[in-house]
Amino acid sequence: MKIAIVGAGIIGVTTAWELASDGHQVSVFERRGAAAEETSFANAGLIVPGQVGPWAAPGMRTKLLRSLLSSQGAIKLRWPLAGRELRWLAQWQRACRLETHLANRARMQRLAFYSRTRLHELTETRELSYERSQGCLVLLRSRRDQKLVQPGLEALRAAGGAFREVDADEARRIEPALSTDTELAGAIHLPDDEVANCRQFALLLKREAESLGARFHFNCDIAPLSRAAPRSLALSAGSDAIPFDAVVMCAGVASAALLRPLGLRIPLASVYGHSVSANIREPLNAPRSAVMDERHQISISRMGLRVRVAGSAELGGSLNTMNPAALQTLYKVLHDWFPGAATLQAGVQQWKGARPTLPDGPPVIGPSGVPGVWLNLGHGASGWALSCGSARVLADLVGGRDAGIDLEGLGVERLSL
Repeated sequence: MKIAIVGAGIIGVTTAWELASDGHQVSVFERRGAAAEETSFANAGLIVPGQVGPWAAPGMRTKLLRSLLSSQGAIKLRWPLAGRELRWLAQWQRACRLETHLANRARMQRLAFYSRTRLHELTETRELSYERSQGCLVLLRSRRDQKLVQPGLEALRAAGGAFREVDADEARRIEPALSTDTELAGAIHLPDDEVANCRQFALLLKREAESLGARFHFNCDIAPLSRAAPRSLALSAGSDAIPFDAVVMCAGVASAALLRPLGLRIPLASVYGHSVSANIREPLNAPRSAVMDERHQISISRMGLRVRVAGSAELGGSLNTMNPAALQTLYKVLHDWFPGAATLQAGVQQWKGARPTLPDGPPVIGPSGVPGVWLNLGHGASGWALSCGSARVLADLVGGRDAGIDLEGLGVERLSL
């Protein structure tokens, strides 16, 4: 089939690869000048299936309200809030119920473990070399933190994920550069998890897709799909519409506006995150792989010769405006655990990205209900961790095959459009 993909982030690129590898004629259209320039550009890089879960969870409403009074809160509301974001918050609150949260977390973790397997298959069969390191350590500052993570560990145990609860001494043997000046009650070691450079992988896989005939078109701002011809694409600035056999929407938050003329109301919101990347000053003082500060929900990752600290979750505000308090918290957590690890006087990259998030958490993968229009969107902060599996699922569905994974709750019907 002749298939168009809208969006060349990690979701669009992996989808292009899978469809091209199945023999389809693939064209990818991206509004930016290169692949992986938005949410995929400088994210945390974590591939941690057991830690994947929805933002909507019991207790999150209280945590959100409390965070408004703290400059270092892990989640924030920022003004202005648009009407669609207020509607999104109302849906999100309903999804915070325990039974809803547990179902959505199971869906996301099922997809995440499948996706990690697919990522490793692609890396090995295509001999892709990018910045990767093995293992993740979840740092617990206090006994209270240790207690709060227990429900998540039960879910991880049920999913068959490998982990060890370790004391502070063992944690420092796994990550010798951890500061002894910061209180550490213990940690969770996830030996099978990893950190990897999302953008590097996307650029490598784009090249592989091109070798199979996929074509990438950049600086193409696509117009909303037409109800009269939903499988045709035109530029928003005006151009003749090009017909395709199928269109796959992978355009992040922009997908909602592009699909609206078809009668699809996809409740996507931008949940913003920040990251700071800096050159390593002294390798012995830097992390070996990845650590996650459980209390602040901030990760510190080894990216080759750089260290990247990433976190925060903000609804509202603007992509173009950095939040100084969020950046300050990133620097604080980095200093808490790895003081002196990075050169912060020059060459520092500060980044803010918009994670396309659905109120209840899991992405939507599969047919849209409009013939020939397919969806692979709404992955939120877990796009990198879910991308390879989501793309393989989408390609199997397009090809009329069994996806090999339980897809309950991942279809558009979940949204009750």
